[in-house]
Amino acid sequence: MEQRTLFMIKPDAVARGEGGAILAEVQAAGLRIARLKMVRLSPDEARRFYRVHAGKPFLEALVEFMTSGPVWAAVLEREEAIGVLRELVGATDPAAAAEGTIRRRFGRDKRHNAVHASDAPETAAEEIAFFGLTLDREGVSLT
Repeated sequence: MEQRTLFMIKPDAVARGEGGAILAEVQAAGLRIARLKMVRLSPDEARRFYRVHAGKPFLEALVEFMTSGPVWAAVLEREEAIGVLRELVGATDPAAAAEGTIRRRFGRDKRHNAVHASDAPETAAEEIAFFGLTLDREGVSLT
C-alpha cells in the first residue's frame, strides 16, 4: 500500500542551494513528491514542531537554527515511504550516517544535518498536517 511521509530540507541545506540535489536523490529512490512548499518557521512554530524535545538543553539552539531561514516541506509517497526515506536519509549525526546517505553527503553536524524525515505513520500524519500539506486519498490538496 502506498504510504505518505513528511520530508523537510532544513535551513542550512536550503541556504547552500542543495535542495534540488537532495530532492533529485529522493526521486531517484522512487519517492514521488506529492506536495512541496517553502516555509519560514516562527520560533513558536519551531517549538511546536519539536515539542518532543521540550525541556532538553538543546531545544532553544534547535529553534534558533530552524528559524534562521526557510525550509522546504514536502509530502512524499510510495510503498513503504517512511522506511525507504529514513534509510536514504541516514543517522541523525552525519558522521555516523552510512556512506551515500543524504545526511552523510549534505549534513555538517548533528544539528545542521540538512533534513528531517518522519519516523512513523502517526508522526508523518501529524507533521504533514502541521505544514498544511494534507491530501485526500486521491492526492487532492485539503488545504
